[in-house]
Amino acid sequence: MREPTDLPWEARITSRVQETRDIFSVKLELVDPGIRETYRSYPGQYNMLYLFGVGEVPISIVSDPDDAGPLEHTIRAVGRVTHGLERLRVGDTLGLRGPYGRGWPLQAAQGRNVVVISGGLGCAPVVSMIRYMLRRRDDYGQITILQGVKHSNDLIWRRQYQEWEKIRDVQVLLASDQGGPQWPFSVGNVTVLMEKAIIPPEDTVAVLCGPEPMMKAAIPRLLERDVDPFHIWLSIERNMQCGIGHCGHCQVGPHFICQDGPVFRYPDIADWIDREGF
Repeated sequence: MREPTDLPWEARITSRVQETRDIFSVKLELVDPGIRETYRSYPGQYNMLYLFGVGEVPISIVSDPDDAGPLEHTIRAVGRVTHGLERLRVGDTLGLRGPYGRGWPLQAAQGRNVVVISGGLGCAPVVSMIRYMLRRRDDYGQITILQGVKHSNDLIWRRQYQEWEKIRDVQVLLASDQGGPQWPFSVGNVTVLMEKAIIPPEDTVAVLCGPEPMMKAAIPRLLERDVDPFHIWLSIERNMQCGIGHCGHCQVGPHFICQDGPVFRYPDIADWIDREGF
């Protein structure tokens, strides 16, 4: 496995999908064949994507680590760099360095039931873990997937969710704070789904990613269902600018989110949820 570099490699966009008005997905192929062959990532890690002359942003890797093809990233256009990335098209190039950070606890989850709770674009950092588990279905128990969005138009990957719920021992529940007239799923925030969710009290690992108020609301409900707090894992987002723990912008208490995280065991980060970095 190649170690992350401090300098970006050149990567070319091989495909692009506009998921919603402000969310798009790109697949990136590293231009150097030697780097492309040795690059490896782990579900839950991220890359720094560099728009030449503008800046960098940390973006989660959506691809299964064993995929031989291009690296997939799903991005919301919300700032100067991501709006610039949104304007790139197939064949354009950008900089990529990584992968960085600590990913999801796949080994701790092996042989156990897994509950995946995500809100908004928090679905992107967890999708690589879901794909990983589903490709190795016999290695995991019940898989319960809960995804919430603010508005029904914000839901991406609807067809993928429909395919997942056909798989043995997989439950998929979707909710929107504001459901439109054609919205067939639940209305409300993602925590309303927890009453319907299959969450075995024993041998269950829970992973959460999304707005921190959502995660703070979901955790007590998991604890009420007797999920061990040491089996609850969160992905935390802060102002990660360097990815290597040098700039300090993402530091929260003793933690550098870019290196120590973004995935943390709940008891290790409980006192720092909802606290801003610098």
